[in-house]
Amino acid sequence: MNSLFPDEPTPAPAIPTPGPDAPLAERQRPRRLADYAGQTHLLGPEGVLRRYLNSGRLPSLILWGPPGVGKTTLANLLAAELKQPFTALSAINAGVKDVREVIDRAKRQRGTVLFIDEIHRFSKAQQDALLGAVENGTVTLIGATTENPSFEVIPALLSRCQVYVLEPLSPEILRGLVDKALAEDSALSQKKVKLEDDRALLALSGGDGRKLLNLLEIVVQSTPPDKKGVVHITDAVVQQVAQRPLARYDKGGEMHYDVISAFIKSMRGSDPNAALYYLAVMLEGGEDVKFIARRMLILAAEDIGNANPNALMLATSCFQACTVIGLPESDLILAQTVVYLATSPKSNASYMAIRAAQAEVQQHGVHPVPVPLRNAPTRLMKQLGYGQEYRYSHNGEGNFEEQEFLPEALSGTRFYEPGLNAAEQKIQERLRGWWGEKYGY
Repeated sequence: MNSLFPDEPTPAPAIPTPGPDAPLAERQRPRRLADYAGQTHLLGPEGVLRRYLNSGRLPSLILWGPPGVGKTTLANLLAAELKQPFTALSAINAGVKDVREVIDRAKRQRGTVLFIDEIHRFSKAQQDALLGAVENGTVTLIGATTENPSFEVIPALLSRCQVYVLEPLSPEILRGLVDKALAEDSALSQKKVKLEDDRALLALSGGDGRKLLNLLEIVVQSTPPDKKGVVHITDAVVQQVAQRPLARYDKGGEMHYDVISAFIKSMRGSDPNAALYYLAVMLEGGEDVKFIARRMLILAAEDIGNANPNALMLATSCFQACTVIGLPESDLILAQTVVYLATSPKSNASYMAIRAAQAEVQQHGVHPVPVPLRNAPTRLMKQLGYGQEYRYSHNGEGNFEEQEFLPEALSGTRFYEPGLNAAEQKIQERLRGWWGEKYGY
């Protein structure tokens, strides 16, 4: 028998009590939902997960958040609260065979919660193996990921799950974890510890509760007490133990949003020097290079567009290269791309065009497609004239045939306004040559 699984799913997803030699973060892991810290937007009185618990039913879901915010613990506690059988897999060492074995066992006991840690590491084949069981309710899937599910989870599986974002733990929550550990932990509570400063502890944890508690334990264990037997914890002591300077960039806090905002606005504003500075701030603060590269991809389409189509190509290559290479070498690729995007001509014409088109659909609904443009897969549709008057563009002079493509109610409506740059002025000239006065180009 595969030792990964018991004969039946665990009847209650109890988190085992750790031994005295387990790390502090494991010793302090909550055993009841009432002790769970943070994520009040999901678990508070009006939180969506709280409403699920009150209804007695849990849907398949993806928990997306940074490390150390309680994704694994939350999955266990949600299943325990509803008294549902629970099975856990890690995407690092589980394969398709393991997934199918869990599903076979779950068929004998409906309502099984299948927790998959680091689900972004599952291949497409492994994720495909889950589809049927998730769709028909054989298992309730809870996936945990530190990566954006839109990029890392296949669309078919993503459409069958609700995605909930777990936030980095706030300074107040982190302070509470420290106080609780010092007061209640079997080892730390036996020591006289005076917490004089907590700025370094909080900053170096980056909103990661596990990192915070493990750093706290190391600091307490390695700091000699004074003559009265008191261990004094100061910022200087924490930095000395961690062997890291105090981070001035909190990738899990408000500064994360301020810096990425300044980074994007600097490139949009054509200042490569400022953009490189904010890039350096993020890299030194441990920001995820894929997060940075993804934002540059968006900027290339939103703020440069067809003023320089190569910008999107370079940004795409940058994202792919950073994904393959990682740090530290990715800093060179990011820097090259930052300079290129910042110094490129700018246009938001495509961004404004799609927003205008979306506003039209949202305000006035969908108009009928012109009959010549409709598909005609059946005899009846052909008899109704679908597609018959369509003119194949490549048969016309210069590969152009003048005809109506918009619905009748929108004829002549212009969504795209070419930007005032050399590349898009050439586009405007081509549009004027094709359409004359129809769109006013």
